[in-house]
Amino acid sequence: MTMSGEHDVGKRRDAAFWRSALRDAGLRVTRQRVTVLELLDADPHASAERIFAAATSLRAELGSLTLQAVYGILDDLGRTGLVRRFDAPRTAARFETRIGDNHHHAVCDECGRIEDIDCSVGEAPCLVPDAPNGFAVHTAEVVYRGVCADCAPR
Repeated sequence: MTMSGEHDVGKRRDAAFWRSALRDAGLRVTRQRVTVLELLDADPHASAERIFAAATSLRAELGSLTLQAVYGILDDLGRTGLVRRFDAPRTAARFETRIGDNHHHAVCDECGRIEDIDCSVGEAPCLVPDAPNGFAVHTAEVVYRGVCADCAPR
């Protein structure tokens, strides 16, 4: 992700990058926020619960990070555009650091695996809606459901 919001797919960012991004977003830099961003960058499509569980091994370094605190951090990060929240069928809300490119998601109905799908049609918002008069659409969220390559042979 450049500071403009674009993300180089597959490229992980370090703590220095996230500290700078937090400052640019007008958020106070805390060890908890940086850690949540690093964990989410390493594990795209994670739920708040999964981020909380991953942070368990870092408790001595982070202090008393609670699940409620993780939700609060994710809310702050989402509000300022540093993370994107999306809802996948039959699962808790998911979060990702890949922002600014209006990509979509494919969800396996068997194992729940989530994969990114680049813009479906044309430029963002990727689909041309029949929007109400005066409504400016800037994002389209599409969830494709099916069976992933690992589950298909079963």
